[in-house]
Amino acid sequence: MSAENPDRIDTIKKLHAASLLHGRFLLRSGQYASNYFDKYQFESDPALLAPLGEWLTELVVGQADIFAGLELGGVPLATAMSLRTGIPAAYVRKRAKGYGTCKAVEGPNVSGRRVVVVEDVVTTGGQLIESVGLLRDAGAIVDTVVCVIWRGEDQTRVRDAGLELRWLLTPADFTALGIDA
Repeated sequence: MSAENPDRIDTIKKLHAASLLHGRFLLRSGQYASNYFDKYQFESDPALLAPLGEWLTELVVGQADIFAGLELGGVPLATAMSLRTGIPAAYVRKRAKGYGTCKAVEGPNVSGRRVVVVEDVVTTGGQLIESVGLLRDAGAIVDTVVCVIWRGEDQTRVRDAGLELRWLLTPADFTALGIDA
């Protein structure tokens, strides 16, 4: 992401201040981290969510029929992108619910449509790959994923799943701005 724009720099600093926690945190991947981005802090703040939706949209202009937000953090981001563009949003559960429609993918029919997956923070891509499998099982064409923060080091698993991962920020981007990540 280009952080040369003063408004973007200010928003990035606010995102950092709102969401970075220090301590010992167990990640979904099984790894431990001493720093953790509490994504709900930036996703629940309209002043941060709106520009994030705009910036994520810029990463995939003209490449999506549907934005699919992953449970739970990708849902507000996909909704923000949908509101910005008029492109429908779908929501992907970690597993199909056991009542009502019993679906894993909620919202518009994704079969045969180009779906861009939206996530908040990605470290190894484990949940991402599982959720893309659910979308593909529903007939979606998925090859692109966007996230706010990529905190991983190796994208082999993501690439092996036939996905291109695009992100707005990495911990190095915060460091480049002189803030701890």
